[in-house]
Amino acid sequence: MLLSFATLGVLCLSVLGYEGNWTVKHEEGRCAIRGQCGKKSFFGGELPCPDNGLAEEPDEDTRTKLVAICGDDWSEGDVCCDEAQVDNLRSNLKRAEPIIAGCPACKANFFNLFCTFTCSPDQSLFVNVTEFEEKSGKLLVTELDNLWSDGYGKGFYDSCKDVKFTGGNVMSFIGGGAKNYTSFLKFLGDTKPFGSPFQINFPRPSSEPFENMTASDPIPKACNDTDEAYRCACTDCEASCPELAKVMEQEYCHVGALPCLSFAVIIVYCVFLLLLVTAVSGHVAYQKHSQRKSERLQLLQDAALSDDEDEGEMVHNAGMMDRPQRQYRINTICDSAFSHLGRKCARYPLITIGVSVLVVIVLSIGWINFEVETNPVRLWVSPSSAAAKEKAFFDKSFGPFYRAEQAFVVNDTLPSGPGPVLSYDTLAWWFDVEARVQRRMSPQEGVAFSDVCFNPTGDACVLQSLTGYFGGSFASVDADTWQEDLRHCTDQPGSQECLPDFQQPLDRDIILGGYEKNGDILGAEAMIVTWVVNNHDEGSDGEKRALDWEQGLINVLRDAQSEAKDRGLRLSFSTERSLEEELNKSTNTDAKIVVISYIIMFIYASLALGSTTLSVRSILHNPANALVASKFTLGVIGIVIVLMSVSASVGLFSACDIKVTLIIAEVIPFLVLAVGVDNIFLIVHEFERVNVSHPDEEVESRIAKALGRMGPSILLSASTETIAFALGAAVGMPAVKNFAVYAAGAVLINALLQVTMFVSVLALNQRRVENSRADCFPCIKVRRADVGSAHGAGAYGYDEEGPLQKFIRKVYAPLLLDRRVKVAVVVLFLGLFTAGLALIPEVALGLDQRIAFPRGSYLIPYFNDLDAYFNTGPPVYFVVHDSSVTERPEQRSVCGRFSTCESYSLVNVLEQESKRPNISYISGSTASWIDDFFTWLNPDVNGACCVEHGKTCFEGRDPPWNVTLYGMPEGEEFIHYLTKWLHSPTNEECPFGGAAPYSTAIVIEPSTHPPSVPASHFRSSHTPLRSQSDFIDAYASARRIASGISEDQNISVFPYSKFYIFFDQYASIIRLTGTLLGSALAIIFVLSSMLLGSIATGLVITITVAMIVVDVIGCMALFSVSLNAISLVNLVICVGIGVEFCAHIARAFTYPSKTVMEKAKSKFRGKDLRAWTALTNVGGSVFSGITVTKILGVFVLAFTRSKIFEVYYFRIWLSLVVLAALHSLVWLPVALSLVGGDGYLDPESDGSLEDDLAARRYRALLPEDDYDSDDY
Repeated sequence: MLLSFATLGVLCLSVLGYEGNWTVKHEEGRCAIRGQCGKKSFFGGELPCPDNGLAEEPDEDTRTKLVAICGDDWSEGDVCCDEAQVDNLRSNLKRAEPIIAGCPACKANFFNLFCTFTCSPDQSLFVNVTEFEEKSGKLLVTELDNLWSDGYGKGFYDSCKDVKFTGGNVMSFIGGGAKNYTSFLKFLGDTKPFGSPFQINFPRPSSEPFENMTASDPIPKACNDTDEAYRCACTDCEASCPELAKVMEQEYCHVGALPCLSFAVIIVYCVFLLLLVTAVSGHVAYQKHSQRKSERLQLLQDAALSDDEDEGEMVHNAGMMDRPQRQYRINTICDSAFSHLGRKCARYPLITIGVSVLVVIVLSIGWINFEVETNPVRLWVSPSSAAAKEKAFFDKSFGPFYRAEQAFVVNDTLPSGPGPVLSYDTLAWWFDVEARVQRRMSPQEGVAFSDVCFNPTGDACVLQSLTGYFGGSFASVDADTWQEDLRHCTDQPGSQECLPDFQQPLDRDIILGGYEKNGDILGAEAMIVTWVVNNHDEGSDGEKRALDWEQGLINVLRDAQSEAKDRGLRLSFSTERSLEEELNKSTNTDAKIVVISYIIMFIYASLALGSTTLSVRSILHNPANALVASKFTLGVIGIVIVLMSVSASVGLFSACDIKVTLIIAEVIPFLVLAVGVDNIFLIVHEFERVNVSHPDEEVESRIAKALGRMGPSILLSASTETIAFALGAAVGMPAVKNFAVYAAGAVLINALLQVTMFVSVLALNQRRVENSRADCFPCIKVRRADVGSAHGAGAYGYDEEGPLQKFIRKVYAPLLLDRRVKVAVVVLFLGLFTAGLALIPEVALGLDQRIAFPRGSYLIPYFNDLDAYFNTGPPVYFVVHDSSVTERPEQRSVCGRFSTCESYSLVNVLEQESKRPNISYISGSTASWIDDFFTWLNPDVNGACCVEHGKTCFEGRDPPWNVTLYGMPEGEEFIHYLTKWLHSPTNEECPFGGAAPYSTAIVIEPSTHPPSVPASHFRSSHTPLRSQSDFIDAYASARRIASGISEDQNISVFPYSKFYIFFDQYASIIRLTGTLLGSALAIIFVLSSMLLGSIATGLVITITVAMIVVDVIGCMALFSVSLNAISLVNLVICVGIGVEFCAHIARAFTYPSKTVMEKAKSKFRGKDLRAWTALTNVGGSVFSGITVTKILGVFVLAFTRSKIFEVYYFRIWLSLVVLAALHSLVWLPVALSLVGGDGYLDPESDGSLEDDLAARRYRALLPEDDYDSDDY
């Protein structure tokens, strides 16, 4: 109930009957008005009569009544009121008492003002009648001046301004939301239909002279009065509140504008550059000095060549002297195992292929249990996390949080910019829109708003709209006065005439926005409308009805959007169902782009793989050779194997009830293709080398040699990637956990199929080639194919080296390993790493919802308007559970309005936190059910509200109801009265009834012994939250507050707001990111060191992958990509892709190919030779097999309509591919040549007589220019 008590007590005046002499005399002991002389109208209130007579002694009954209502100060002396006035005064003050009773000082001042105004014997000194009218032979006072001192007015206002009532502020109820004491007194005195029947002016004493008058100047009671009888609780008086401990805000170290980390790494890099320049300069100077000294010595010596120099010319290939001579046992075992596996698969290809396909089919049966998880709650939050458990507890205890449907009507379509949205015509149109919404029946269920709405009073739905100021009817809008009426209601939302049907004040910030610029409410740029709908359990009939009604609302508002456009306005809106629908729409749009991206990668990989040994020269020489030498079918089958591995992984884990997420569907094929294509290229390239170097051997033997060499490399990359991904399964966040499981499974299955099924297909393909059968159509024999040199170089147009490999061998690798280039590479890449480290602090947390929608989504303007115009924060509930609030200690630990409440009780702490919103993000008062419940029991305030057996509850009780809580109910009695209170309606007579505000806020368990309250909540609200950081900080602050209350009061408290579930991840995501990436790097180091037999090489690989990841994080800062679950998955992918780029080159460095090393002649020695060999051997495969494939696929993503794909996939993946390629093909060879570990003899190049003869034949088959000592 919302009533104005503007002039309570004024209706109780009387008149003596003096005619013609109205307040002529102003002196002590004389009245100004007295008695009641009638009404202006039948429905009006009684008006006093002017009476300037002397004060009189009241009769005994009048005195008794006056003392009962106004206190002992009125126990003696003359008065200017009669018994009828006192009766009306008591009646009206009792109506106000429930609202102000929480603060004894406010109540005392309120009562004192009206008691003094009505009955003071010196009334004429501060009351002056200024207007009257005659009716039925009597004079009725219609206006008067009531003069009170500024000190009392300010003290009165200060004692009441912070008093709370049913979750709101008392000043909204009794003062029209006044912000100072003059507005407060004006509101009390203004004539209103349901307020004062005559005008009472409260002029300021200093504003004009008042002859012979003296302002009434009693001492007001302060809310923190030293007298405990008047002292108010903290919730109602800031001065009574304890001082909260200072919050130690998380301060980030800065040096000027730079974070300390950024500053430190930049300084370290600069010092490194300085030392490097110094070292290089010193080395150059020393070299020049040595050269001059050598020249001088040569002049004194014989210029003839020494015997040593003659012998030096006999060394044909000095580099081969540095070839590793010892074997690494683990590698030898792996080589032997893979050779044996390759031989078996090549010997029995059909059996191998059949078994592989059968296994994949069996695993893929799990697709029947395939299910995509789209629920954001179950997607981003671990079921075991505190936020998930708390949400489940809240929903179970209090019911799901209500559904909010919101619309913004904005005037920002003019070229000049935003303008006022309010006009008479606009109001008429919007009233009609709301009427259509009210009448609209849902498409399928046929339900109306009244069937699904949130209806706390049982009488009216909650619709927060400007139309509520006018009773929801346009007939109440006067074309001439609507502006004044609107100003009045926004200033005084608690006025009876401004209350909506659901009887709760409408704060201006909830229904209007953009008026802050000029301070005029009529200049508001946006109207805000919110329909509040009951929520239900997921999948229930109630939820279906709500969803159906929301669809009908969407249809109405879509029509209204067109109408708004015609009026020069813009309408944006959102419903509870809109978010998921638009996200699904975005996913469907992205699916096409993703499919196109994969198709392009498939086509390129197939063509590139099929042309590995074809040259233009060979095709021109004999085009028929291309039909045989092509490997397009082999490439397609390689891609099919990638898809088979994905299918098997999805089937396997779907059978284990691990749901697929959209991230998995979009990312896993990309990841597996990146890994799988590279391995396929490596196997095929190595097999072609074996074909040329060992053409006379059986196909099975050649396959065994190729797989024996490449198998351990595949084992290295696949094992590190699988274990690194599997680490993610330990993460509680389902989106990351499920991705990690599926990715690990797909990579492992893909590797197994490549070393079995693909090897078998490769063997079949080679037999087809040697039988001169056409690719794609093996039943056709190409008779014109050149078979003259079937087993030598150039057979079927083969060119052992493609243009790319030749370029790497002869140009790129020698240039990269030049000493000066090495220095430049080290400087450049360490600078890049430094930049990445320096940018890490700039990576923000969060995920802006707007980028998750497709371009053109109707929700994007809505969220823009929400940020720009909505000045109210989301509600937050502090839930008390597993605490015995039926007992006094726990009651004191949570209450706030009683004198014995703990200083740091829950309500008191929240009250204090709301006073530092920049730190706590808490705004407004707290709806405290226990305080309202105990107040409802007050027989003096709510005598008619709680009645048992015809008697008012607690009336005559010993001990009586009191503000010390002594004698308040406990145990079973507490539950008894609490149950009655929760069924008590909230109305004008019983403003503290609990049915409307608290019916869903308390859980009563009557079956326990004794009965208990296992859960209840205290509602407050957050400040307006504009950014992702605001939401994250608000959640962290609520956690801090709840934790502090729990610890101080020894009760269990947790905070809950609807958005918390989505921001819980950010409480630990930085730590989680560091743990995942650190663990993955540790696994890479251990496995690579073990499989390569070198800690140094393993460390180089690990550092290189770390540099790639850090640089990608730096790109995230540059590209405005926030850290969240999606980007965390991408960073895990960075580790996997980084390993794939680096592992093969590192292994080729550790186990250099003898035949490739021989090409180097005498140019390189030691680690430089092995680095050159690694680049020459596998550099081309890394570039063409993975780099180009990924670039083509990522490039297509640039055309997506989804902002989230552009930001989180295109930008990150493009950065990843470019950075990984640069680090693996530029930085890694240089790093290995400088600090790489020892090399080992490759078992497949063991130096046997057979191998030596094959190698000699191999060299003889190559053109002479390839082995000129000046070419590399």
